[in-house]
Amino acid sequence: MSSPRTSSNHSLRGARKSSARSGDEPGFLSLPPDRARVLLFVAFRPAAFALAAIVVTMLATLFTAGSDLTGLSGAVAAGWLAVHQVPLLIGTTTVGLLPVLPTALLLGAAAREAVAATDTEPTRAELGWLCGAAVGGPLLITAVCLAVTEDASGSIALQRPNPLTAFGWVLLLQLTAVLCGIAFRCRERIFEGLPYDVIAAAYVASRAVLRLLAAAAILLVLALLVSWSRVGETYGSTDGFVDVLGLTLLSLLYLPNAVVAGVGMLVGPGVQFGDASIGVFTVVGGPIPAVPVLAAVPTGPAVLWWAVLLLVPAAVGVYGGVESARVSYDRPGAPWALLAAAGLGSAALTALAALSGGELGNFGRLGVELPVFALAVFAWLAIPGYAGLLFARTFVVSFPTPLMRHPDALFDPDEADYDEEYYADRADTVRAPADRALPFGRLPELPGDTAADPADRYAGLLDHPHAEPPGPERPLEAEVIEEQPRRSDSGPLAAADSTPEIVDVEVVEQDVPDGDTGDGR
Repeated sequence: MSSPRTSSNHSLRGARKSSARSGDEPGFLSLPPDRARVLLFVAFRPAAFALAAIVVTMLATLFTAGSDLTGLSGAVAAGWLAVHQVPLLIGTTTVGLLPVLPTALLLGAAAREAVAATDTEPTRAELGWLCGAAVGGPLLITAVCLAVTEDASGSIALQRPNPLTAFGWVLLLQLTAVLCGIAFRCRERIFEGLPYDVIAAAYVASRAVLRLLAAAAILLVLALLVSWSRVGETYGSTDGFVDVLGLTLLSLLYLPNAVVAGVGMLVGPGVQFGDASIGVFTVVGGPIPAVPVLAAVPTGPAVLWWAVLLLVPAAVGVYGGVESARVSYDRPGAPWALLAAAGLGSAALTALAALSGGELGNFGRLGVELPVFALAVFAWLAIPGYAGLLFARTFVVSFPTPLMRHPDALFDPDEADYDEEYYADRADTVRAPADRALPFGRLPELPGDTAADPADRYAGLLDHPHAEPPGPERPLEAEVIEEQPRRSDSGPLAAADSTPEIVDVEVVEQDVPDGDTGDGR
C-alpha cells in the first residue's frame, strides 16, 4: 500500500492510516476531522466553482442587456438546474435542449475531486462517505435552487420545475461522476477482477466512439465552411458587438450537441429539428433556430453523393474489428469481445445523444431517434467489425497481442514492458491475459523444444520467460583492483581506518575465438 498523502493533497488516506496505527479501523459512523474536511471539499468545491461561473455569466448578461438585478437569484438557480440538464419552463416555453459542455466540465471536476479524495484500496465506509458527500452537497444546493425559483416566479417568467425530475437528474449525473472517479482511482483492483474480454471490449469501444465523434466534428466544420454565407446571415440580425458575442458563445456551448447530432447523420438515422429533419437520403424542410452552429444544416434536397458518408462508420467498424483481433482472443466462431465492444460503444453514444437532445419551445424536439440510433451504431460497429476481424485473423494477425494487464497500458499499450513475475505466476495458464504476448512466428526457441504446435510453444514460453538456446560456457576474466587509501580530514593518509577495505571487481567477458566451442576442441 502506498504511503499516506500530505495534508495539502486532500485524501481519505490520512484518516485511515492514523486509525490503523491506533490499532482499530474506524466504523462507518465515525468521522475524524481530517476526513470531514476532505468530504466537505468533495461535496461543495466543484459546486462552488460552478455557481461562481454562473453568477459571473448572469451578471454579465444582465449588465449588457441594461436590466436591473431583480431576477439575479432566479437566473442563478435556473443556471444551476440547466447545468444538470433539468428542463426549464420559461413562461409557456419548455427548454429541454440544454448545452452539454457545462455539464461535462462540472462532472469532470466532480470526478477529479473524487479521484483525489479516495485511496487505491478504500474501505466500504470510505466509499459510503465519499458517495454520500459527492451527492449530498449538490442535492442540497438543488433544493435551495428549487425554493429560489418558486420565490422568483413573481418577478421573472420562470416556473419551478418538477422537484422529482430535478433531484433525479442531479443524483444521476453526480453519482455517475463520483463512481467514474472511484473506478479510475481503483482501476488496478477493478481490472484484475474483470474478464479480459471486457477489458479488450472497453478499449476497442472507446477508440471507436472517439473516431466517430472526430469524424462528426470534421463533417460539422466542413458543413459550416460550405454554408459560410448562411452563418453570416445569422449574424445579420444582431445589433452591436454584444449580440455577436452572445451568439458566438451560445454556438460554442452547443457545439458538442451538434457534434453528437453529426454522428446521427453519419450512421444513417439522421437528425430531427422539430418538423424538419435531415438524413443521408432525405431532407425535410422546416423552421430551425437561428444559431450560427445550426447554419450547417442543409435546406435543399438530399444529394446522391451524401451516401459516401456511410463509408465513415463502415471504416470505423472495420478498423475496430482489426483492433479486436489484435488485442483480444476473438476468433470467427466466438467474437465475444467484438460484440461487447459494439454494445458498449452503442450505449455510450446513445447516452450522449440523450443528453444532447431535448424540447425547444415551438420548434419541438431536436436530436436523434434514440432506439433507431442505438441499433444503427451497434450494427455499424458489429457487422463491418466482424468483417475486419475475419480479415485480420486470415491475413494480418494470427495470434493476438493482448493488452498489458496493468490498466495504464490501455492508454498506450505499445509502451508495456515485459513483466517476468507476471509470467512466472501464471505459468499454468496457456490463455492468460499476457502483458505483451508474442506472435507465434516470433516465439524464441526453448531448451529442448520439440513442440510443433504453436500453442504448446506458447505454454512453454510461460514456463521459461527468458530462456535462451544452450551455448558454450564462455570463460570469464576477473581483475581485482585495490582502492587507494582515503585521506582523512586532517590531511595524512588514513592508515588505520576503521572502515573495511573496499575492493572493486571488474568482470570482463573474454572473446571466444571463431570455431571454439568452449569444450577445448
